[in-house]
Amino acid sequence: MSSSTKAAAPAPVDVAPEHTGGRGAALVQRLVVVRELGILAALLLLIVATVIANPRFLSGQNLRDLLLSASILTVLAAGQTIVIVTRNVDLSVGSVLGLSAYASGTLLVNAPGTPVVLVILAGMAVGAACGLLNGAIVAIAKVPSLVVTLGTLYAFRGLDSLWASSSDRLQINAADLPTGFKSLAGARLLGVPLLFLIALAVVLLVGFYLRNYRSGRELYGIGSDPAAARLSGIPVGRRVLLAFVVNGALAGLAGVLYAARFQTLDATAGTGQELFVVAAAVVGGVAIFGGSGSVYGAALGALLLTTIGTSLPQLGLNPFWRDAAVGALILAAIALDRALSLRLARRLRGRNLRGA
Repeated sequence: MSSSTKAAAPAPVDVAPEHTGGRGAALVQRLVVVRELGILAALLLLIVATVIANPRFLSGQNLRDLLLSASILTVLAAGQTIVIVTRNVDLSVGSVLGLSAYASGTLLVNAPGTPVVLVILAGMAVGAACGLLNGAIVAIAKVPSLVVTLGTLYAFRGLDSLWASSSDRLQINAADLPTGFKSLAGARLLGVPLLFLIALAVVLLVGFYLRNYRSGRELYGIGSDPAAARLSGIPVGRRVLLAFVVNGALAGLAGVLYAARFQTLDATAGTGQELFVVAAAVVGGVAIFGGSGSVYGAALGALLLTTIGTSLPQLGLNPFWRDAAVGALILAAIALDRALSLRLARRLRGRNLRGA
């Protein structure tokens, strides 16, 4: 197909107007910013309410524990964002985390002198392989990602259980891990936990990629309208495959961080984590139907969900209310997305009519 007959590529929505030149992109960009500011305001309000109930909530150790708890979910949410903006979802990330955590723990048990960097790369390689399998089935076989990753959720978990049982090591304990690796959990830089700094670096790198690289911006085009993206020359299959591989690699990184954080590993590690990952992204403003949102909002969503779980006991509420709160936030986010979409459509129609 010649360039003169190609359709215009859908504009990514987290890119500044100067990159797209579209009125719709400018409007959506403002709405995304408003969503992220709203999440930040809700987070600050929750923190203030908790501090009033317990002034020691923001003590140095409590704050470090909160950041450590948010680190793993933030890394997972960053990877999930890349997948969701393409109008897909990965429900297997919890199992990938567990498999990568057990793999990294096994590596350290069998070779205690392995450098931490190599352990991280090995965990990410395991995750990337899982993501490659998911992406290949979705992009090549054209099977819906919800079905594929629901199946691999159980397949990867089963593989983890089989590995643990066949190795006669159902659980890896802290005593089995080398001191150098375990020290990652307590390592700090300028008082900030190292694991949180790693998570922050991941968010910044993913945000930079989605905003400044053509292949990153094309992911939003695929999520906005896959058919139009394909007509405009975007290699949809390859981009979706890349999204799943990167997401898998980040889930593998989260698995290594999990191993360093908790230091007790078995086949149940990461069970149920996928629900909070998707929730963090959706609450953070990443549209579940693809095409809009940012990794920064997803990171704020992860921090908000973690803070909710930490704050409920401080407020004298049963921790089981966390699940109810997460469900309510998801429903509110979907309703808000729908309202914003309708508002955007009306504003664009109004401008088009005035322009005509």
